[in-house]
Amino acid sequence: MQNSDATTKYLIRSKISADGVIERPDVVGAIFGQTEGLLGDDLDLRDLQKSGRIGRIDVNLKLKNGKARGTIDIPSSLDKVETAILAAALETIDRIGPCVSKIEDTRIEDVRSSKRKWIVGRAKQILTESFDATVPESQEITEEVKQSVRTEDISYWGAEKLPAGPNIDGSDAILVVEGRADVLNLLKYGIKNAIAIGGTNVPSSIAKLSRSKVVTAFTDGDRGGELIIKELLRVTDIDYVARAPDGKGVEELVQKEIVRALRQKMPVDRAKDYYLHPTPRRKYVERVEKVEDEPELETQPPQPVEEEVVEEVEVDIKVEDEQTPLRKHVEEVDGTGAARLLDEDFGVLREVNVADFAQTLKELNDSVKAAVFDGVITQRLLDIAATKGIDYLVGAKLGSLVKAPANVKFMTFESV
Repeated sequence: MQNSDATTKYLIRSKISADGVIERPDVVGAIFGQTEGLLGDDLDLRDLQKSGRIGRIDVNLKLKNGKARGTIDIPSSLDKVETAILAAALETIDRIGPCVSKIEDTRIEDVRSSKRKWIVGRAKQILTESFDATVPESQEITEEVKQSVRTEDISYWGAEKLPAGPNIDGSDAILVVEGRADVLNLLKYGIKNAIAIGGTNVPSSIAKLSRSKVVTAFTDGDRGGELIIKELLRVTDIDYVARAPDGKGVEELVQKEIVRALRQKMPVDRAKDYYLHPTPRRKYVERVEKVEDEPELETQPPQPVEEEVVEEVEVDIKVEDEQTPLRKHVEEVDGTGAARLLDEDFGVLREVNVADFAQTLKELNDSVKAAVFDGVITQRLLDIAATKGIDYLVGAKLGSLVKAPANVKFMTFESV
């Protein structure tokens, strides 16, 4: 197996061509120089390499007829969305040293997938070579064989060779997910009608397929998942939208979480209003409905879900005496991507970026009465607010909730 850093998740692979003679230092210098400041401080290549989130840039060049050709490999421990952004940034480089150049055909390999394949192959070899043939078959071997069969069920559909379950063509209802790992996890629980699009650039074959199927978009509970939903709503004819719990990927979910997420799917008309028309902001009330023609999952009957899903969460909180100071903070926070923590007199104790809001709440030691933030009120944030003794939680929108803590009043911007 090829050696790689234990923290590496993905490997960015690109082809490079230059109309002249160049060397590795020229290429590395161009990559750092021409991407500096392009993607902001969070994705600065020099800082990422210093912190170990980007590995050593490997450049292999060959000269032929006075022109250079070769490859560039960059190991990444960033998430899939950030890695894709860096890969795209490489293709903006148009000059290396004194030569006009081009970097193209960028693709991203999942290093963990290669490791898993090696582990399975090596484990089979060990089982064959190291154990006495007279030993009865164990439960572990049986489970390994079952897992191997599930993995072999994955197919590659359409001109783009998209990872998919074996029942895509034969099923009237399909799930559109983000990546191959999501398809494999659904196969693990017997769901064989899922197909992966592989990023925010929706393949044309998916748009065509959506016109003849009942399609549910099933994405990760992060910013990348939201971007994919917006693109699917613009270019395809999907029917429902389902999300993994906040901060989780579809590839991480167990059966109970998958069933719950799909039961709480959102019809497309409501999804368009929620994701494509955020201004003016609209109060969103999540309703868990049973739809007559909802897509059937081709799986074994799921285990009963232990938690009872709230049928309707209404947000109609009236705060007579404290309405005015909260409204003032809403007007100042709206559209800024910021979050404010307020004291007993509704003065600002602290202001942070929404991306750091959940972690800030977890680490909270101050006496905070209310929080106003330009983001979505999720079950996770409500639970944290309840444990920290916060009285009021005010957000731009309301997400999918299972239960409402009795000691926290929560409101959308419109209801303040």
